[in-house]
Amino acid sequence: MILLYNHFAMTQNTLYYGDNLEILRDYIPADSVDLVYLDPPFNSNASYNVLFAEHDGTKASAQIHAFEDTWQWDTKAHDTYYDLVKKSDKVAEAMLAFHTLLGDSNMLAYLAMMAPRLVELRRVLKPTGSIYLHCDPTASHYLKLLMDAVFEPENFGNEISWKRSNPKSLIKINFPNCRDIILRYSKGKNFTFNIIYGEHNPEYVESAYKYEDEHGRYRLLPLLNPNDDRPHLTYEFLGVTRVWRWTRERMEQSYKDGLVVQLKPGAVPQYKKYLADSLGRTVTDNWDDIQQAAGNESLGYPTQKPVALLERIIKASSNPGDLVLDPFCGCGTTIVAAQKLGRRWIGIDITHLAINLMKNRLKNEFGTEVIWTVIGEPTTLSGAEALAEQDKFQFQSWALGLVGARPEEQKKGADRGIDGKLIFFDEAGGGKPKRVLFSVKGGHTSVKDIRDLRGTVEREDAQIGVLITLQEPTQPMKTESLAAGFYDSPGWGKRYPRIQILTIAELLDGKGVEMPPLGQVNITLPRGCKPKGRKKAQGMEEMV
Repeated sequence: MILLYNHFAMTQNTLYYGDNLEILRDYIPADSVDLVYLDPPFNSNASYNVLFAEHDGTKASAQIHAFEDTWQWDTKAHDTYYDLVKKSDKVAEAMLAFHTLLGDSNMLAYLAMMAPRLVELRRVLKPTGSIYLHCDPTASHYLKLLMDAVFEPENFGNEISWKRSNPKSLIKINFPNCRDIILRYSKGKNFTFNIIYGEHNPEYVESAYKYEDEHGRYRLLPLLNPNDDRPHLTYEFLGVTRVWRWTRERMEQSYKDGLVVQLKPGAVPQYKKYLADSLGRTVTDNWDDIQQAAGNESLGYPTQKPVALLERIIKASSNPGDLVLDPFCGCGTTIVAAQKLGRRWIGIDITHLAINLMKNRLKNEFGTEVIWTVIGEPTTLSGAEALAEQDKFQFQSWALGLVGARPEEQKKGADRGIDGKLIFFDEAGGGKPKRVLFSVKGGHTSVKDIRDLRGTVEREDAQIGVLITLQEPTQPMKTESLAAGFYDSPGWGKRYPRIQILTIAELLDGKGVEMPPLGQVNITLPRGCKPKGRKKAQGMEEMV
């Protein structure tokens, strides 16, 4: 049954919740993916996994449990390392060499966690497939050796340098780092690769294409052949004898057509290269023309990658209809770029916060034009109960996603009784933003929770408060919520309960919050995009 479902999943866009190593092994068939892009957390950045952070750098309290730095030398890293070195292959040899050099360090833990994932990514790639590994100079040299061991040195393609617009270093003893490294490997020799051209620099166009006729702007290029030993191309033309690039027949016809010019008698003839016929600037392995995500594209997270960067990668190493995989999908830039370019896609992440962010981003970008399946999220009450028991923070993020709410940012330890919120406008001309505040409970609830929520709504001057709970509410809870009264919407002329109770069972059955339609509300997506962790996926069994 799982194999049949996997075949179905491969034919459509899919988001997977869970550990990418488990997902790759259990759900992604061999030789099924055309292109892999991954941007794993860097060992040099312990806060990389934090979606939300205050300006003083404090991590949001709801994430401390879920997003601790994965790449630390601990028991799991130790066991993973020894599982790798037990095998008699090049990866084992590489890991032994790394251990000799690095010892029991966090960098070795990083490499030990990356190695089995790279092995699985090679397995799922088609023979014509390629992989792009995005990293920073702190780990790029180690990762290149590891990639050599997994993919073979002869399948190395490029070490691409991407110049970010903002250097990231406040240390005064080094030059600020303004670039990332992207390692490109193929699975075999017959891989997909499309030459990419960029836009010409306006200054270059102005200086190079300095002539113009009725057909447009053009430049003059030499007609001389770089190979002097070409007797059949050696002849006299317009009084000049040289080894020419073209045959005499083509030269004479081009001259008649006005494409070959001689600026003065005795000068070497040249040919016209029109700007309109130019494919553009050849893109090298030094990418200095793509800026960091900014403006409407930016989600406010410093390491978010721009869509233009992923579009270049996808255009270069895949074709329309191909399947693109991002195993550390985070905020979903890869799947957005793939969707725009007509590719199928798979995104994997280990937090419901990221999955909800990706779903919201897809809806905002494409509306109903894109259809996808989510595998690994709870679909039944029992699945929700299991998630709540396993990880209350993941449960909270998942539950908020059911109503389209964003998690509330708050400092560690500063519990204001708000887990999430929605913003709406319901006055002529927009008016002031109105708020719906959410409290999520995965355990026991009582009338005290309703009173606390009511107090929070009043203190925060919000319009509506919603308690999301796994348990059925008691009669005293219902009575207390009714006693809070109603919010009267001036724009819609309707009354909405000020305090509402929604059970997970009701949400799974399609019930929603009673509130004014969101309309043109500006729902800010969560700031950030790279949650990682170690929790096993819930709800997998329910989906197969």
